[in-house]
Amino acid sequence: MKPLRSLSGLIDFECAARWGSFKLAAQELHKTPAAVSLQVKQLEEALGFPLFVRHPRHIALTAKGQELAIAVGRSLGDLRAKVAALQRGDEEAILRISTTHSFAIKWLVPRMPRFTKLHPELDIRIDSNDVPVDLLDDNVDVAIRFGPVKDGDPALLFRERLVPVYSPELLDDPAQELQLADLARFPLLCERTPESWLQTLNENKALKGKFEGRYDFSRTYSHWGVLAQAAVAGQGIALVPYGIACEDIAAGSLRVLHCRSAPYGNGYRFLVNPHKEAMAKVQQFRAWIVAEMEAMRRTLDGAG
Repeated sequence: MKPLRSLSGLIDFECAARWGSFKLAAQELHKTPAAVSLQVKQLEEALGFPLFVRHPRHIALTAKGQELAIAVGRSLGDLRAKVAALQRGDEEAILRISTTHSFAIKWLVPRMPRFTKLHPELDIRIDSNDVPVDLLDDNVDVAIRFGPVKDGDPALLFRERLVPVYSPELLDDPAQELQLADLARFPLLCERTPESWLQTLNENKALKGKFEGRYDFSRTYSHWGVLAQAAVAGQGIALVPYGIACEDIAAGSLRVLHCRSAPYGNGYRFLVNPHKEAMAKVQQFRAWIVAEMEAMRRTLDGAG
């Protein structure tokens, strides 16, 4: 297997693949069709496999050619976007934030007006995605990720706590509040499995005696944000990270059922593209989100 020692021909190949024609690619690149065809031929020789099937009146990508065309097209698109940003000088003016779906919808987006009011010059771009993020990707400046955390980690933003929450619509009398004994009266909404609920019930010594086997774990959800919305809709009592429910709690859409919390090892970490660490936009956002997380921690302590 020979490594590709030159990128020569990739632009011509991508253009020809996009147009399905050497002639049309030549028009875009201001070359002759023969020059484009030669560049592609030399690229094929360097790769060791054909990229096109050449017919008398048209060309067609091979299976490997199609795969390479997708990869080269994506890379060239990123490169062109980067060059355009540098030419415009707007790299400092665009803040690209990667985070998870639930955190984006239930925590970050509702608070972003406070940040944009402080920094109206920044163009905010939020990518919500639960897959791992590549911090070396130029399309990522900072990432907020949820998962296992350790004290002393410099990236740690907030250590989460799971809290049982419910809609006031579950109450016959809005002036009342649900108690621990009421958990057996309603569906207990879960994120994927009832494991966290069982730990919480065990922590409160509520798995034995008259309540043994009486809990309803029949409703599960794939994301914390969806779970919180199910609780807002009155579908049962949900056990959710406080950060996901705090806006709904503050608005009165959800109430906290007070009980002992089971140990929970997850939280939020603030990750930075190492090439962007010193940029003012990153430092501004870091300072803002640290302050917001500290304010949320105080409300959590106040909620018991």
